[in-house]
Amino acid sequence: MERIILIHWSMSTGPEPIIQYPPEKPFPTKPLLLKIWAKHETNKENSVIEFIPEDEDNSYVSIIQKFEGEVYFLLLVYSKKDAHEDIIKESPEILALISKNLIELINTNKITRTISEAYNTIRNYSKLDEEENLIAFFQDRIKYTILQILRNGVITKLELTNILRHEYGFSTINIDLILISFFHENLLVKKSVPGSKECFFLIKDLSCTRIPPTNLPIEGMEENILRKFKKSMKIYYHDYYNVSDFENKTILQTVLFNKDVFSLLKTLREKHLTVNESLIMLNNNEGLLEELLDKKFIYEAKGFVFLFSDVRFIKFTPNYILEKLVERYKNQAISSNEYMAHLKLLTEQMEELLSIDYEIV
Repeated sequence: MERIILIHWSMSTGPEPIIQYPPEKPFPTKPLLLKIWAKHETNKENSVIEFIPEDEDNSYVSIIQKFEGEVYFLLLVYSKKDAHEDIIKESPEILALISKNLIELINTNKITRTISEAYNTIRNYSKLDEEENLIAFFQDRIKYTILQILRNGVITKLELTNILRHEYGFSTINIDLILISFFHENLLVKKSVPGSKECFFLIKDLSCTRIPPTNLPIEGMEENILRKFKKSMKIYYHDYYNVSDFENKTILQTVLFNKDVFSLLKTLREKHLTVNESLIMLNNNEGLLEELLDKKFIYEAKGFVFLFSDVRFIKFTPNYILEKLVERYKNQAISSNEYMAHLKLLTEQMEELLSIDYEIV
């Protein structure tokens, strides 16, 4: 995506561009904006439309919104060679949320920062693969903090914002944009219940763990070395305890917080490498290679490096929240409607999933 533009539709003068990001280029011409408006008029059942002019190198996605009796549309400008169908077809509600969020901030001092955040949110939506997106839940301090808060059970938007501001010092965050990734990964449900507006319910939690490699390195490994490799793996995983705080910190600090290490492990899923090739992927950091060997993420034999412990993400039903909900309800920290709403969301999942309540990503 090249640009994001917020436009007001005036019944007397037509389209009036308000702000764009990045700000350097001139706004689209009025004839072009009128053509986009005309397409909205002929597709009133859809709030999101795509417009591809034949005589331009750009294509456009427009999202129409009404706010306080006025009409606005958010215009996304793409190069024609860029793919953007995924966010249009799969998640039009995300575009609607972003445009609504921007429009509500038009007359505030937050609009400039928010439009840049919206630009980066949309631009990165399909840029990263799912694993890279999930890493952000552990690397991004705000997202990780929010996940920790949501693990206590139902919370209103106002309560969440106040906790982030007063207990953690996040005073200028745009909660709607940050939570988009939670909805995108189906971790969160937002709904209002009687007496409580805009409640958030965690319905899937996220963790990471080691798992043995899917494919054993049969090719390129001598029989006696393969035998030792299998024996070492059997011993290691027999005693492996994946939920210890020490192990979680090891995975986070050694792998997820280091892009080079994670890239190496992903490459080793497909093939083994020489020690020299592995060092190149780690920017010739011999100490880091030794650390990965010592912590049993990789295995080295006769100058070749093999994957010993893959690191994968797990999405699972947070059944542990049930006990927290009971305690919070008894302590009158949540209402009966909030308690019952979250209880229903979790128990419905249990009934649907039967014995399987997790997914390895």
